[in-house]
Amino acid sequence: MKILTIDLEDWFHILDNELTNSPAYWDKYEARVEAVTLKLLELLDIHNTKATFFILGWLASKYPSLVNEIKLRGHQIACHSNYHQLIYNQSPEEFEKDLVTATEAIFNASNITPTIYRAPGFSITESTPWAFDILAKNGYKVDCSVFPMRRSHGGLTNFPKKGPCIIRTTDGSKLTCLPINTRRILGQELVYSGGGYFRLTPLSLLDYFFSTDDYVMTYFHPRDFDPYQPMAPGLNFIRRFKSYVGLSSTYKKLSTLLSKFDFLTVDEALNELVKIEVKLPEINFYDSEFNFANNF
Repeated sequence: MKILTIDLEDWFHILDNELTNSPAYWDKYEARVEAVTLKLLELLDIHNTKATFFILGWLASKYPSLVNEIKLRGHQIACHSNYHQLIYNQSPEEFEKDLVTATEAIFNASNITPTIYRAPGFSITESTPWAFDILAKNGYKVDCSVFPMRRSHGGLTNFPKKGPCIIRTTDGSKLTCLPINTRRILGQELVYSGGGYFRLTPLSLLDYFFSTDDYVMTYFHPRDFDPYQPMAPGLNFIRRFKSYVGLSSTYKKLSTLLSKFDFLTVDEALNELVKIEVKLPEINFYDSEFNFANNF
């Protein structure tokens, strides 16, 4: 099962960087998201492949025609927050306000109420389990925010499942969880299926990993396929490397993989699990059997 997802952001939506992390700055920068996304849509049409697009509410408000084009081409509409802020820097009230605003903006652009969510930077951590409760409260059914290893913006390092599962919230509601996949290499859990990890991994290894892993959750951004984008201001050397290395090769890599493998949207993947009668394991974050439960 290989799931194709795209986080609809522009090149300047870089987290944890004081010159790009606020909407107050965004209108000052050249917008490139429309042109790059349309190129991606053409690539997906060529390969007759659909993707799930996690859309910023801010972008849906500014470019409703782009969101509608994504919908008209048969892709799935999902939510990636409104203002692309790290979850662990928000209060529950701030998170819910952002979520509601994003949901409304995406509905206004597409006439679709999203029920699938991905946090900016996969920033649901051990300190923010309340985010799952708020998602369920607001009608969300699926979360794709779990990054089951440590990363610069958080991650859930002790997440107990390596694939699709069910998260139980405090009121007994259920969220289907589709986490990022990891692969153990030389004793370390590593990621290869999106972002800078994908850009750094040679195509031969990507081909091997995609061939041999039963579950792959990808996460791409339009900027991952735009070698001509400006350099974001305020980044140190490490952040520049992470954000810009390998941009010239990603389009070809993705095209090659699309020609070799069948990819699914989130809904198609869930329907496939139902078809093959998979019973997903359940996780209760407040259960003492989990090592990280006491951190909540």
